[in-house]
Amino acid sequence: MPRRKAAREFVLSDANRDGITAYVALGANLGDARGAVRAALDALARLPETRLTAASPLYRSAPIDADGPDYVNAVAALQTRLAAPDLLAALQEIERAAGRERPYRNAPRTLDLDLLLYGDVHIQSARLTLPHPRMRERAFVLKPLADIAPELVSPQELARVAGQPIERLS
Repeated sequence: MPRRKAAREFVLSDANRDGITAYVALGANLGDARGAVRAALDALARLPETRLTAASPLYRSAPIDADGPDYVNAVAALQTRLAAPDLLAALQEIERAAGRERPYRNAPRTLDLDLLLYGDVHIQSARLTLPHPRMRERAFVLKPLADIAPELVSPQELARVAGQPIERLS
């Protein structure tokens, strides 16, 4: 587990020299949403000091607390030596390169990347909260996460989101 060095800087311990396992939710509902999610997976695989170790199948889900077309969603597992704030910055750069704009909360988007988990680190700051505060409330996160890391999602959590429309894409 990383040890905290300073308020905003994390250092990997010798025990974690191979990196930390992080999980990222991917979603898009504007333009070529499938293509955007696939391109984002490729971009994740190219991040420095990071390896893409798993990617869920793609899913289609209806927007929650928002308008717009259905989303295409997935979850990726990464092994990374990037500190959590640096990984977040890299995710935001991938979003920006995909044309992500933030005109208002829950606006439709060309790409959305959310850092869900970073090992078992807990962070509460103005910029980053880990674990992601709403991940356990969203079928579009839990179902793909269960595909690649079933030990992280309980049957009870899946039952709580069973009423949210989601469909696995072929």
